[in-house]
Amino acid sequence: MTLRLLCLAALVLPVACAPAPLRVAVPPVTVAERIPSAFATVELLDVSLPAYAETDDIFVQDEGGALRRLGRTRWADEPARAFTLDLAQALADLTGARVAPEPWPFEDRAAARVDVRLSEAVADRARGEYVLRGQIFVAAQDGTGRDRAGAFRIAVPLPPDPGPAAIAAARAGATLMLAQEIAAKGLR
Repeated sequence: MTLRLLCLAALVLPVACAPAPLRVAVPPVTVAERIPSAFATVELLDVSLPAYAETDDIFVQDEGGALRRLGRTRWADEPARAFTLDLAQALADLTGARVAPEPWPFEDRAAARVDVRLSEAVADRARGEYVLRGQIFVAAQDGTGRDRAGAFRIAVPLPPDPGPAAIAAARAGATLMLAQEIAAKGLR
């Protein structure tokens, strides 16, 4: 019995004593320009992420294309939720429209619905950039037929051998650039 307890303690103790992972928050962005929107209200569907980006692990793509976890660091918030909230805020700040993530919280239906599907969201060490790539779909809800769709690739430069703070800042910059693209091409 004592041997069992010692074996159990030997297995559990290292896990219990391991330091907690570093949690990294994405900094808020400052919008310096205004892009008018043809829609007064916009509903943003939950941003769809690739499988590796759905976890709170921070991944870096190496020179061979493999995705590797960045040490003992984690995103401070659940990635799909954070991307969606950050993008909604950036769109609202850029356009002046009332923008909210789904489910739409207001009584009257939104004039437009935006759906963002990311196929890539990663810090690429080989290219020295943080990359967002995917598709945008804007559906007018007012019957005007002003629906739009398009592909995008956004890249924000990274310093050599970027750390968690540099990756978070680049992700914030890429999110702002994505909001600018949606506002300029999808909400006009």
